[in-house]
Amino acid sequence: MRWRLLTALLIGAAGVFAFAPFGWFPVNWLSLGALFGLLCAEADGMRSARRGALLGATFAFGLFLAGVSWVYVSLSVFGGMPAWLAGLATLLFCLVLTMFPALAGALYVRFAAAGWLPRVLLFASLWTLAEWLRSWVFSGFPWLAAGYAQVPPSPLAGFAPIVGVYGVTLSAALAGALLGELLRCALRSAEQCRADQGRRWPALPLLTLALLLGTGALLREVRWTQASGEALSVALLQGNVAQEIKWRPERFADSLRVYYQLAQENPAQLTILPETALPAFLDQIPAEYVEELRKLALRQQGELLLGIAVAEGRQYFNAAVSLGATPSQRYRKVHLVPFGEFVPPGFAWFMAMANIPMSNFTAGAAQQPPLQLAGQKVAVNICYEDAFGEEIIGALPAATLLVNISNVAWFGDSLAPAQHLQIAQMRALESGRMMLRATNTGMTAIVDVDGRVRSALPPFTRGALVDKVQATPARPPSCASATGRQ
Repeated sequence: MRWRLLTALLIGAAGVFAFAPFGWFPVNWLSLGALFGLLCAEADGMRSARRGALLGATFAFGLFLAGVSWVYVSLSVFGGMPAWLAGLATLLFCLVLTMFPALAGALYVRFAAAGWLPRVLLFASLWTLAEWLRSWVFSGFPWLAAGYAQVPPSPLAGFAPIVGVYGVTLSAALAGALLGELLRCALRSAEQCRADQGRRWPALPLLTLALLLGTGALLREVRWTQASGEALSVALLQGNVAQEIKWRPERFADSLRVYYQLAQENPAQLTILPETALPAFLDQIPAEYVEELRKLALRQQGELLLGIAVAEGRQYFNAAVSLGATPSQRYRKVHLVPFGEFVPPGFAWFMAMANIPMSNFTAGAAQQPPLQLAGQKVAVNICYEDAFGEEIIGALPAATLLVNISNVAWFGDSLAPAQHLQIAQMRALESGRMMLRATNTGMTAIVDVDGRVRSALPPFTRGALVDKVQATPARPPSCASATGRQ
């Protein structure tokens, strides 16, 4: 059993190479296929649900320890937490996430049946169920779901507009299990495999895999939505204000100067500043400065969208505020980050050991209409809200553009910014809308409706991403309507 657990740990850790910034999407199939093989071996032997749970948990621990190591960076380097406590918190966080794959492993070993097709379908279904549960239990953490590794150029990206990220997760788990089944046959004697699968071994698993990948590739060629209307000029500002100095009072004027200068030098119909671009509450910003930002937007008869904290009575919101040709509008962040933006009950002692400014926000209303900006209906989401696809889809079909504003400077030069951009690619692909991302330190980017990154600024640089984009109308063509993914 020890070698199986060690193997599960290593293949889980290797699975991170399927995700950005590496993007070797077949690694996702191979790692899941290897886990499938380990679980099958357990099911063929002792059929111990406990050992199946250990295999699933160990695989996931390797994946999360390698893939979300940036949690330690945010707690220790930028949160001011003692290194030992930040390390312990990161390990405990990864351990909590393993409970879902552990459940999948236990159920698979307990209920695995004979025959290649039932085995493959059961594994893929249970893995998808585990990742779906992880997306909402304890407020949800869908990061590193298998489907995110399958953005373009993966052929499985073709399924996203029809079945969403968890449908893509299912297809990736199927691909992995089919590869695992072929590997199992290669390692067993021909007589054993023929007895298990019949004379057509290994043609059926191989044909099924080819059909799965071929169908996804064909679907990638379908345009589910079509842009219309005149092109809109946009400027996405990246101030590159280091997190360790951003909240220092003596740097306040510098932050105001940086973003004003970027907006002034890069006029556009829609200018977007990142999350908490100005390190203060809106009512603490000099009124004349806010008015000057509004005037910059009016030069193009357009709008400027500012990420900033707002106080409304005794409540505080992480918000986006528009300035410009239309009356000012606000989007208030709905899905707050535990420990980063609100303190879960009983954890005040934990937050006292960190130095995270503005860590006790109020959640905005669950249903907020798209903002009317520069003649478009813009669905705004803040930070990791775009990891929750069902919440983004709530703004459809009305929204014609998606906008994400983030400050991932909390995670330094880690895997987090590229992984976050990959999530945004999936949201654009699912919805058939362009995604505009403005971040403080990266990755500021424009994602096209097919999930490809059209353009991006280099991380940890100061600048503006200026381009022209076309919005998607509220009602897509009949093909997309028939799928229900409008």
